[in-house]
This record gives sequence, C-alpha cells and structure tokens, in this order.
Amino acid sequence: MRVDCLTMAGKQGRQWRSMCKGLILGTLLTSCMILLYCLSTQQIPFNPPEIPVPYSCAHRPSHLHPRASSNTSQETSGQPCAPKVDIMFMKTHKTASSTFLNILFRFGEKHHLQFAFPDSRNDFFYPSLFQRSQVKDYKPGMCFNIICNHMRFNAPEVSKLLPLDTSYITILRDPADLFESSFHYFGRLVPFTWKIPGDDKLTEFLLDPHGYFDPEGFNSFYLKNLLFFDFGQDNTLELEDPRVDEGIRFLSQRFHLVMLVEHFEESLILLKDALCWEMDDLLFFKLNARKGSTVSKLTPELRARALEWNAIDWKLYQHFNQTFWKKVDAYGQQRMAEDVAELKRRNKEMASICIEGGHAVEAGSIQETDMQPWQPIGEKSIMGYNLKKNMDKAHQKLCRKMLMPEIQYLTELGVNLWITKLWGYIRDIINW
Repeated sequence: MRVDCLTMAGKQGRQWRSMCKGLILGTLLTSCMILLYCLSTQQIPFNPPEIPVPYSCAHRPSHLHPRASSNTSQETSGQPCAPKVDIMFMKTHKTASSTFLNILFRFGEKHHLQFAFPDSRNDFFYPSLFQRSQVKDYKPGMCFNIICNHMRFNAPEVSKLLPLDTSYITILRDPADLFESSFHYFGRLVPFTWKIPGDDKLTEFLLDPHGYFDPEGFNSFYLKNLLFFDFGQDNTLELEDPRVDEGIRFLSQRFHLVMLVEHFEESLILLKDALCWEMDDLLFFKLNARKGSTVSKLTPELRARALEWNAIDWKLYQHFNQTFWKKVDAYGQQRMAEDVAELKRRNKEMASICIEGGHAVEAGSIQETDMQPWQPIGEKSIMGYNLKKNMDKAHQKLCRKMLMPEIQYLTELGVNLWITKLWGYIRDIINW
C-alpha cells in the first residue's frame, strides 16, 4: 500500500511539474512572440512615391537554346528562346514550396538575378498583407527579377514592385493533407488548440471543429482554408459567398501556372516549357520532409471532415487541378511521361553523387549544423541530409546548394535574418 501511495504521489508530482513547465514555457513563448512582433514593426513610410515599373528587368540573354515544339506555345520547333527570369512565386504554406524555393535560389544565382527579399526575417511580415516597402533596400523604380518568400498576397502592391512581363507562379496541395501538415506544424502556435483534450488533438478537432475554432483567435488562420488566406482572401467566408468564386476567378487570371504538390515533377516540366528553362534548372531534392512516424494517417471519414472544414481550399484546389491537367494534355501525355522519367533519372543520379546513404535522415543524425532544417515547436520531425564524403570537386558546390535548408541559403544570399535567428536562439534556450 505504501508503495502504491508513493507511486501515485510520484506520478502526481510529475504531472504538476509538467503542467508548471507548460505554463511557464507558454508564457515565455507568448511574451517572446509579442516582443518579436513589436521589434519587427516597420519604421519607414507606408506610402512610397509612385514610379512606374519597367516592362522587363531581364538582362540581355547570354545564350539562347532551342525550344521543342509544344501545343502550348506559338514557337515553331527548334526556334531559340531566352529563359524568362522575371518571376513572382507565391510561396504557400506546407506545399513543398521550400523545395521549389531552392530551385529558384539556384536559378537566380546562375543568371545573376536581383531578388526582392524581406528584411530581418524570412517572410514579408506574414500574416499582414504584403507591402512593397517591406522589401529589403526598396526604392521606387528599382528592378527586381524574383520575389519568392512567404507573404500574404496583395496583388496591387506586388504589381507596383515587379516588371510587367513577370510570370506569376504558385503551388497548391490537397487541402486534407495540407490541413494535417499545418495542424502538426503550427498547432502549438494556435492557442485555441491548447484546450483540445487527449493525445490525438487532430481527430478531436475534426470531430467538432466549430466547437474549438475561434475565427478571431491568434494564428487561427493556420487551421482553416490556409491556401485562400495566403492568397490574401477571407478564409472564413461561407462556401456559397460570391466572393469565393470571385477570388478563384481573380487568381486564375493573375497566375500563369499553378503547380500541384502531388504532381511535382509534372509541374516542373510545365514550368520548364512556360519559362524556357533547361532540365538542369529543375534538379531538386525534397526539402523539409517530415519523418513518416509523425504524419497522421487520415481515415476516409477524417479526410472527408478535413475537406468539409476547408471547403474553400478544396474548391480552389479542384479548379486548378482541372486547369493543370488541361495544360498536361496540351503538352502531350507521352511527351510529359518521357520528360518526367528523365527528370527522375537525373535526380536519382544526383542523389547518388551528393547524399550520404542516398536518402534523408532524422534531425539527430544530421552531422553538420549548417544542414539542420528549421523545426516545428516541441519536436524535431523535419528530416535533412548529410553531404556525401569524398565527393568529387566538380559537384561539391552544386550538391551543397541543393541540400541547403532555406534559412541557411537566405543567409548565404545576404539576407539579414536577425529576428528569425533570435527566435531560434530563444527556442533553443527554453529547450523546446
């Protein structure tokens, strides 16, 4: 009996210590986030003078290469073309966008392009709507080729920053899978989730989302129609609201290519065709991937509930899924299959050259600090890579670039990330 009492007392003591630690860390987290928000508040004028942007910021092409015949273009077979370099990539959340960002970074370096980067952090003051005054060293009339960091899309402001010939690109993901990923990655940053009981908070939430969701709650946008919100739209509208269809129509007219995570290679081939890029420009390794044990397997019922809860995102995804496959049909199914096979072969070849063991490893097994990806609060579920030892010098630079996490690559490109890094240090100190 005495042993049982001591055991119970020990368990209760551990529970109280755990609760106290959670309260203390939660308070610290909230305080730190408020502090960082205040520190990141801009001190520059909100309305810079209006100076027309140029038609193009492209350099004179250093080389031309032949474009294969395509039903989607007016060029004849073999006619040379220059790669398009003025690009707006709308980086949506939890959509393999970090992988595509790495492609853009390498393309930009290859062609000596001018990036429009944020200042002091790795996003444009998200979730506030984008303002061109948020761009590092911005002056009206400057020429920028590429903008690609997280923002909440604000079309009028973007159009005042970028040249008129800019290609607008973005990427979508199946909303049920996106919701699961967002809930895992951002859930601890959304206070209303703290009151959800049990260990399987995702399931509990989907069983009664209206009982937990607070549309006015801090960071609540992460857990409802996140794609629509990223595009600058109201994510809390009813599906029947005419503003939903208006928003989708506007995005259809604005974006030249909407890629799909589930068909990433096909998306890159369409990009190559639209922008006159080369196959070498498309090589990639999957970055910011989660280890499988942390991914919640949605049952058919939960998947249906997730799609119902994110009904606007589902409508958005279905619309662009249709336009995507029309582009594939126009490109040619057989031609697409051959090009995708070639891209996969090239990526596999690069993996054998660059990656120790040929695959991603868990965070604890990554040997170089510079190769550690940014992790969600409370765990280390994002995988990374180890560079292959004794690699030939011809591939060392390319391999390192292809495997480099986003934060480290931004730093190498000269972006001042002091707020992002300070937040990282605080997370380490409080031992999240």
